[in-house]
Amino acid sequence: MKQTILVTAFICCSFFSQAQSAKYESAMKSNISQLDSLMSENNYAELSDNFTRIGDAEKTQWLPYYYAAYCYAMDAVREPDNSKKDALADKADAQITKADAILGKDNSETALIKAMIATAHMTVDPQNRYMTYGSQITDNIKKSETLDPTNPRPVLFEAENKYYTPEAYGGGKDVAKPLLEKAQELFKNFKPESDISPNWGKSALDYFLSLYK
Repeated sequence: MKQTILVTAFICCSFFSQAQSAKYESAMKSNISQLDSLMSENNYAELSDNFTRIGDAEKTQWLPYYYAAYCYAMDAVREPDNSKKDALADKADAQITKADAILGKDNSETALIKAMIATAHMTVDPQNRYMTYGSQITDNIKKSETLDPTNPRPVLFEAENKYYTPEAYGGGKDVAKPLLEKAQELFKNFKPESDISPNWGKSALDYFLSLYK
């Protein structure tokens, strides 16, 4: 009798766990599918809030906080009002810190988000902030590439930074082009770990490559 009760309890727990997992994956996929529309629809805040709610509900999953940080970082980098950039970058930093705490180890994707956050902070006042944030950008891009040489996103982000850096400071379209081509090759072969693992960037790559035609 006791054994039957234990088996029944185990089966119920398994079904509950599977149901929770399916609900989590469904919520993540629904929000991830909107990432490519961020630039045109400017729905960064809404999506970051959605991912944060998923993370707070799950508690042991790092990806929701990663995506929340990505949304805030993208918002900060593209924000035209410099007076708003730091606050958005700080929100991204808070979310990626949560993701790091759950992961408990270095990760290519989270390192790239840190490079994006540092870029947002630096663009507020490049001349005066370069000494503080320049090395953070370079170091985190390098860490991201080293941790996963197959990841196209750090190469793409490096290319974007070079594209917008004046030629006098080592940037420009000609410097960015080989990096964009490298990212293109990496995207052709990149395989995300799961259906909800980071796989963004291809549309941005296509946009930048179109500028050379």
